Amino acid sequence: MMKSVIAAAALLFLGTTAFGASAVNLDSEPRTLIVTEGGNKTELALGGGETVEFCTGGCFVTMPNGDRQALTGSETIEISGGVARIK
Repeated sequence: MMKSVIAAAALLFLGTTAFGASAVNLDSEPRTLIVTEGGNKTELALGGGETVEFCTGGCFVTMPNGDRQALTGSETIEISGGVARIK
């Protein structure tokens, strides 16, 4: 019985853990993404080689070249040569 309670608690904890989209800047120069989440627009600055996690519940992202993309929160954006690609 105790094992069942522990297993259920572990599943509940893992089920509520929030994961978000991530962005990695493979360039040496800083790059900026514009993130619109819940009606709020923010600039997400990534230094050279930096990786950040954001957008836990879906958002829109404006890439460095001006393209806009909808994210669900599970994607990875790689920036290389000033160009962002969703993986």
